[in-house]
Amino acid sequence: MSLTPDERFASLNLTLPPAPTPLGVYKPFLIVGNFAYVSGHGTVKEDKSLIIGRIGKDLDIEEGKLAARQVGLAILATLKQNLGSLNKIKRVIKVLGMVNCVPEFERHPYVINGCSELFASVWGQDNGVGVRSAVGMGSLPDNIPVEIEVMFELA
Repeated sequence: MSLTPDERFASLNLTLPPAPTPLGVYKPFLIVGNFAYVSGHGTVKEDKSLIIGRIGKDLDIEEGKLAARQVGLAILATLKQNLGSLNKIKRVIKVLGMVNCVPEFERHPYVINGCSELFASVWGQDNGVGVRSAVGMGSLPDNIPVEIEVMFELA
């Protein structure tokens, strides 16, 4: 018998931060048809503070990967707040990961794996891995190291 996404998340012994509130004029979560769109999320921690810094200057690649996992946790918090359960997500469709880094940095996909590996742990290798882009940015809001937006298919 396979575990549900909620059970898989519980087995990871990770804690969700509070779902972030919008910092501008947009919806953090929107359902259209059978798809749930999650706006760009940042590195919100349990105490509502943010992980701050540029990768390659203030943070190393491993700290960047952990920051991306933290963004994934914030996205899960938004899903739980709006849907009540991670079980209501069938699969990850698309992940767009943006990395605040120095111009010489070239390992954006490795950093965004922090989020992608989390999603694969929650929904499994088939449903937890979708198409993805991982790109570098000259800056991100509040100097966060990672911002990620996701499109999900509803169950």
